[in-house]
Amino acid sequence: MRIERTDPVTGKTLTPTDGQPYVVEGEGADALMIYFESEETKRQYQGIGAERPERDLHHTLDNPAPLPGDEPNGIPQQRG
Repeated sequence: MRIERTDPVTGKTLTPTDGQPYVVEGEGADALMIYFESEETKRQYQGIGAERPERDLHHTLDNPAPLPGDEPNGIPQQRG
């Protein structure tokens, strides 16, 4: 487990962390324990929405417009 002692809301590094509120993100060896300066900053952090690309992105990133250097028919011309 990785441990982060800097409150991500206030930027304050907490030492010691005894009794400080925290959350654990993830599971197992890749889990991240994040300590907070107060219950309020913990609530603020938990209120930040997480992006879930597999669920939240509804638009394609495909850009059908040609870019500079693209061939008009999509087939590169041989050079030389």
